Amino acid sequence: MFGADGPVLDAFPGKTPKIDGVLSKGEWADATPIHGVLDWTHTFYPTTDRKDLNLNGWVKHDGKRLYFAFDVDDDVLYGIDTPRWVPEKFPKVHEYVDGKPSRAAFPWFGDEMEILLNPSNRWTADESVAGNGRSWQMVVNLTKSRLGGVGKGGLLEGEPRSDARAFATYSGWIDTGAMKAAALVKPGGHGYVIEWSIAMDPCVEVEPGKFWSPAMGDRKVGVNIALGDLDKPEDGRENVYGFHHEDWLAGGAKTRTQLNNFGTLVLRAKGSAAAKR
Repeated sequence: MFGADGPVLDAFPGKTPKIDGVLSKGEWADATPIHGVLDWTHTFYPTTDRKDLNLNGWVKHDGKRLYFAFDVDDDVLYGIDTPRWVPEKFPKVHEYVDGKPSRAAFPWFGDEMEILLNPSNRWTADESVAGNGRSWQMVVNLTKSRLGGVGKGGLLEGEPRSDARAFATYSGWIDTGAMKAAALVKPGGHGYVIEWSIAMDPCVEVEPGKFWSPAMGDRKVGVNIALGDLDKPEDGRENVYGFHHEDWLAGGAKTRTQLNNFGTLVLRAKGSAAAKR
């Protein structure tokens, strides 16, 4: 099966951004905008106020890497404006072993963004990502990371983290720089910026052993994006994880990680976001 219903984003060629968590003037002017999250799917409590949680994002590529940026407004930052509390039933959400995240930890526990990509744009039933170049889910957390530990934001291994092979693949992408990201609190607080760089090879495998390049022409791939928001424990008291919000670009509240629920990202070989607008 190919393609998917739902939101459609275009990634046009653009200038290579600096991945430093700072939205420099004009740096993302050649990218396609992404807006959320009032009309996105919510998993826990719906977001109803932009002052509580809001997202402006961008996507583009430079032929070799795919780039996302996210400018998040968030009125309460977990672990910064609050203590680093953990849910009663899941005490290992921040567990590190020998200085690296364990597979028992929750990479998405905190204020965070997730990208789920299905470069092959294929599925057979209701499966979620496999954890390789053909379909994956990765996390950037504001206050913890694989490379920086607890306290420094950045990339973490995503799902299916219970799969040792997928976890090792994700770890390798981070360690080798196949994926890079920066996450910084905005000046004055009340939000943060994430910039994210993804190498086409090995992370955008559109066919077995083949990674997208502009020479292949335009290509549709599956995509979903999540914004997770932790506040105080009482703000998430009605769910076991304690989340206040978890909003998704596409899919249903219980099916958003299934490949057949993703939206579409069109990798454009030519053209510009400005011309599309």
